[in-house]
Amino acid sequence: VQLQASGGGSVQPGASLRLSCTVSGRTFSSYVMAWFRQAPGNEREFVAAIIRDGAITYYADAVKGRFTISRVSAANTGFLQMSSLKPEDTAVYYCAATALYKTNYFPNDMNYWGKGTQVTVSS
Repeated sequence: VQLQASGGGSVQPGASLRLSCTVSGRTFSSYVMAWFRQAPGNEREFVAAIIRDGAITYYADAVKGRFTISRVSAANTGFLQMSSLKPEDTAVYYCAATALYKTNYFPNDMNYWGKGTQVTVSS
């Protein structure tokens, strides 16, 4: 299984970005898809996760209400719509997948990782 995140960039505070994650190598629909991020000097942290085609979603408190995770399993693609971006959202964002169903995710829960995409929020 290979995952590839894209869509990052440099934006001003308050702007929006949409990240995409494409999956190849196997059927993706049964896996949980998640987004994590890692800022310089910080540990990788959970951002959001989605089970199936949106029946269940989870968000970190820091992004709740601003970020929306979605997926189209038939297309093996996931998305992270980020709105009202803040400088503290600056990080490398990673998409990941796991077969583990739980209510809170950590990096060690993930079975597969994609290469990250940089998001920079600065005025």
